[in-house]
Amino acid sequence: MSSGPEPGPGPGMRPGMGTGPPIVPEPGLPFLPGCAIKDPTVLKFDAYFMEEVAISPEENYRIRQVCIYYYLEDDSMCIIEPKVKNSGLVQGKLMRRHRVPKNVHGDYYHWKDLNVGIDLTIYGRTYRLVNCDSFTKVFLESQGIEVNPPEELVSDPYTEQRQMPVQKRITPTSPDPFRQFLAYDTKVLRFYAIWDDTNCAFGDHHPCIIHYFLADDTVEVREVHKRNDGRDPFPVLMRRQRLPKIFVDKNKNFPSCVLEITDHEVQEWFSPKDFAIGKTVTLLGRTFFIYDCDKFTQDFYREKYGITDFQPVDVNKKPLEKVPQVIPPYNGFGIPEDSLQNCLSLFPKPPRKDVIKMLENNLKVLRYQVALESPVPEDKNRRFILSYFLADDTISIYEPPVRNSGITGGKYLRRTKVTKPGSTPENPIYYEASDFTIGSTIEVFGHRFIITDADEYVLNYLERNAQSFPAATVQSIRDHFLPRKMVVETTSSGFPKKELDDLIVEVQKELKLQEPFDTRQFHEAFYHCDTEGSGFLDKTRFLTLCDRFNVPTSTILLKKLIDYCSCDEDKVNYRDFLRAFPSDLFPEAEGQGQQLNSQLT
Repeated sequence: MSSGPEPGPGPGMRPGMGTGPPIVPEPGLPFLPGCAIKDPTVLKFDAYFMEEVAISPEENYRIRQVCIYYYLEDDSMCIIEPKVKNSGLVQGKLMRRHRVPKNVHGDYYHWKDLNVGIDLTIYGRTYRLVNCDSFTKVFLESQGIEVNPPEELVSDPYTEQRQMPVQKRITPTSPDPFRQFLAYDTKVLRFYAIWDDTNCAFGDHHPCIIHYFLADDTVEVREVHKRNDGRDPFPVLMRRQRLPKIFVDKNKNFPSCVLEITDHEVQEWFSPKDFAIGKTVTLLGRTFFIYDCDKFTQDFYREKYGITDFQPVDVNKKPLEKVPQVIPPYNGFGIPEDSLQNCLSLFPKPPRKDVIKMLENNLKVLRYQVALESPVPEDKNRRFILSYFLADDTISIYEPPVRNSGITGGKYLRRTKVTKPGSTPENPIYYEASDFTIGSTIEVFGHRFIITDADEYVLNYLERNAQSFPAATVQSIRDHFLPRKMVVETTSSGFPKKELDDLIVEVQKELKLQEPFDTRQFHEAFYHCDTEGSGFLDKTRFLTLCDRFNVPTSTILLKKLIDYCSCDEDKVNYRDFLRAFPSDLFPEAEGQGQQLNSQLT
């Protein structure tokens, strides 16, 4: 065995020089290259140590050969392993030059402790000294130490195995894989299949493509992804490999694990004859249903197996039967449309509004006077104002307060939609503007109201939009306002408007000379007696009210005014008559007439 690399620099050596015995200058010679000799005071032993290998299946241990140098000048030691090409190990100087401790008592190794054929333990590693050089042998014998006979240097078994010639594998004559590769290279059978994974949690039908490579009988499965299908974009479901079809029977007691499958463990592999349209194949535990193939695959099976039927199988999903949604009954809270949103979505949204209708009918309100239909005597004389908002088909009811009536009055119904009698919560039918006619009954949450009057805006709106309303609704409002128009026409034909206005001025001048009375109470008395709200009173009732307030109806001017306001012999338009009695006619009489008003009530 060669002596190997020389030890590191010693005393008197320059850095960067060789690792052999120290080089010192000859006495009297300069310290220059070529003017130095090797220091022979170095002991050299050939040794080896055994290193355990735990991660390699080919070797359990490794023999590493080293050279141990002992420097007599300072009792230091170093260990150097000769470098072997392509060994894969970090070799060279394994231990730097220094004094090596012998034990825990502080003793160091001495040259007297070294000999051939002994085991030397340094830093937990045991070295077997098998030989030494001639200088070392002579030095030890000169010091009275008997040198043991040299031993054979043990070689590394793995290194010897690598140096052995590699045996060439003999390829069986049949079948010839190379011939198969040349014949079927780039020729692939393509099948379209469905992987049914619905038995697992969150499973689905996965469309896949099965590739069978004729060159080496390997199979690859690729999953077909669709846009926004919610799956990871990894197309290869099974990598290209040979897939076993039937395994060899194993001993039940023999342990098995998931490792690479060898040929002797497989009785039969998958081949082209195992794939066909309409057939189900199980590949590595996954079941695939083949429903179609490409044209090259059809030609291959037609030529090799004589198959002519390649009708594809329809695998499209049948539409699921839609289960009708059952809407629970209306619970009475809010409007039905708003409550229905809680059944349609987890986070309910407000019902959609007709914005165009709201913009076109903004601030358009139809007002009607209604009377409450009630068996209670106190409710017979109660009058309400029903407002219908054309923007959103809502209704509000207001009761004008009447003094000394015992009823507070005010808002009776806030603005809301009102369903018709007989409608269901599932299909509510709401009141529309066409449902309000004179004399019709409106049922509002169990209360019945009869329409007795309407303002002139209702008539004007219905006449402008007559095409949008039934003819009966428009005619009902027209018939209601016809008597009022007749009075106006009669008055204007017999008595001009200017003449009526002049007459009212003269009557007011004459009344100021009479005893003052509360004109506001006078107005309320007439409206209170007009239970129908028509604006007309019979003449006897009219004159009785005038006498109670001491109105001098026997004067010429008042008689003439009563004739102007009379539409016939029995009826008097008290509204035109009251124009002559404004509320500020007798301001000093404010608050009087309370007793008379209570008598009228």
